[in-house]
Amino acid sequence: MWLKQTNTNERRAMLAAFAGYGLDGFDFLIYTFIIPTLITLWGMSKAEAGYIASAALITSSAGGWAAGVMADRFGRVRILQVTVIWFAAFTFLSGFTHSYGQLLFTRAMQGFGFGGEWAVGSVLVAETIEARHRGKASGLVQSSWSVGWAAAALAFWAASALLPAELAWKVLFWIGILPALLIIYIRRNVREPAVYSAMCARRSQTTDFLDIFRPALLPTTILATLLATGMLGAYYSVTTWLPTFLETERHLSTTDRTGYLMMVIAGSMAGYWVSAWVSDGMGRRRSFILFACCAAVLILIYLRMPVSGGMLLIGFPLGFFVLGIFACMGACFSELFPSNVRGSGQGFCYSVGRAIGAACPALIGAWSTHVSLAQSIGAMTAGAYALVVAAAWALPETRGRVLDAEAGVRMEPGAPIQV
Repeated sequence: MWLKQTNTNERRAMLAAFAGYGLDGFDFLIYTFIIPTLITLWGMSKAEAGYIASAALITSSAGGWAAGVMADRFGRVRILQVTVIWFAAFTFLSGFTHSYGQLLFTRAMQGFGFGGEWAVGSVLVAETIEARHRGKASGLVQSSWSVGWAAAALAFWAASALLPAELAWKVLFWIGILPALLIIYIRRNVREPAVYSAMCARRSQTTDFLDIFRPALLPTTILATLLATGMLGAYYSVTTWLPTFLETERHLSTTDRTGYLMMVIAGSMAGYWVSAWVSDGMGRRRSFILFACCAAVLILIYLRMPVSGGMLLIGFPLGFFVLGIFACMGACFSELFPSNVRGSGQGFCYSVGRAIGAACPALIGAWSTHVSLAQSIGAMTAGAYALVVAAAWALPETRGRVLDAEAGVRMEPGAPIQV
């Protein structure tokens, strides 16, 4: 088991990032389960529900880049703590809202911390873990999103069974304050990566986030942004609207919807782990292309299948590929940028990709007033995955690349990969 080959500091960094990202996932995804309730209680339209989801994603793009820039300047661990307390606080405050406008504001503010947590946590793990295990570590941390998703589904089921609808959705948001407790663990146990410390000690490497737009790095920045745009656009299209699709077009009860979603979530957990091994074995680019193609086909099948045991079972491979594709994203993006702008580069590409992809839920919500929700989701995800394939094909392979501070030299895009 590769985890036995890691040291205490590496495991602590992975645990902190795993917990942070999992709780991040819970706080973000709990809203997707609440959408049908708010449509009923508040009379919100599907378009308005989509605008709230997109608002959080758009602000998360600004938060992700800002957190990445600050992590390059002030340290990975310190900024990780700031992002966790931020998204927890505004998720909690969402439970006190009484209108569409108020919830739009709190969810948009929550997005700043939500975006920053991934950008900083993924860099922390990538710089802490040695190259041969970086993909697997990235996949392990990414799998915590499925844990958060499962926790959100189970919490929604329990709250719906035990509480009246007008109170249940508030309680689910209030639970979102719990991630704040993670700050205690991070402060006591997690240290800055040696790679980052080495970069800070080398005065010749100044931190200028604008370096990612200079000629040496600009092609990499553009392609990585397009890759993130396609992956996140497809993902947000599916996860934002799948609970509503199962209720409004497949007419499933709360218990049945939870069962169908748990099958997707179980598949996603397996997908993260397998994809992490695949990316370390066959490379980042091939892994992205394989999972994108399979995910596109499975989404189209899932949306057209009648409610049956087959639809339930196909949820496992659907989650496997839709979520598994993200396993090595953190590792790949970290390998594409040098240490002095690693947080900035990774934060920008992922965050701008998220901002553009964030338009997908809103577009689907608006488009579904003219065609079926299934048709809207299918068309949007097919186009998004086509973009993933094109961007992955054009990016350089980074599997096994030793980070520049580890090697003691500055890494430039396209430099020979050290295995």
